[in-house]
Amino acid sequence: MKTELTSFLEKYEERILGQNLNLRLLLSAILSGGHVLLEGVPGTGKTQMVRTLASLLGGSFNRIQFTPDLLPSDITGSTIYNMKESTFQTLKGPIFTNILLADEINRTPAKTQAALLEAMEEKQVTIQGETYLLPDVFFVVATQNPIEFEGTYPLPEAQQDRFLFKLYIDFPSFDEEKDVLKMVIENTIVESPLTAILDMDTFITIRKEIEKVTVSETVLGYILQIVRKTREAESIRFGASTRAGISIGKAAQAWAYLSGRDYVTPDDIKMVAKPALRHRIQLSPHIELEGATVDQIIEELVGSVPVPR
Repeated sequence: MKTELTSFLEKYEERILGQNLNLRLLLSAILSGGHVLLEGVPGTGKTQMVRTLASLLGGSFNRIQFTPDLLPSDITGSTIYNMKESTFQTLKGPIFTNILLADEINRTPAKTQAALLEAMEEKQVTIQGETYLLPDVFFVVATQNPIEFEGTYPLPEAQQDRFLFKLYIDFPSFDEEKDVLKMVIENTIVESPLTAILDMDTFITIRKEIEKVTVSETVLGYILQIVRKTREAESIRFGASTRAGISIGKAAQAWAYLSGRDYVTPDDIKMVAKPALRHRIQLSPHIELEGATVDQIIEELVGSVPVPR
């Protein structure tokens, strides 16, 4: 299984240049059963990143462009009357897929955003009183544009807390960006369909193996100290919930597995703490006025917690 996962990562990094850390975090998120909020300016390859992930997994992929006039039924589906057969028929929406890209999720009102809540948390959808189960592998990746706020609806805290990670997609390095430009201009980028490295059955088996990755009592205590520290720090107005601690633990198991280990270390916790916490805490107003960022505060906070030996 680990050999196939290594091949998967190599192929993924080969197709998406300059985002190796984010690719590993994205893979860690889906392996641990979570969802991801991607934030980055247009043109940084967010859609391609998710589409490639779906192709390599051999899973189904749907994309929804969120707009102000989008309705909840446009996501979940609806029931219509079939006049020919004189029966009601349920039309399932695009949410019934393995990997769902919710593009520019903050461009739609809270009512439509909430249509994702039940699906993300309970992996089921209710249409006209009938409940339908989603696939075993169900992964939502929502994107946001950080530079354009006109006509947007900020995600409520309850919705943000459903995401395992919040990842920032930055520009690649000079050399990596040069390689992308060269490949496009010389038409050397391979546009042929990708061959799946894994299938859904293999992927589910890997997930079960990850659940067996050991998290010791001392490491659990380390996670809890970090989470509780967010509630005590003067620089933070609202701290992280219990779900944040669960997210860090599950993500660390996946990260350890990707690193070839069957146990979690404090370094694994440090690696996943920032993306797992940055969307779950709010800074105090005076800290924001001083120009501090959430990531800086998280780094200081994690650094202040004694590392278990």
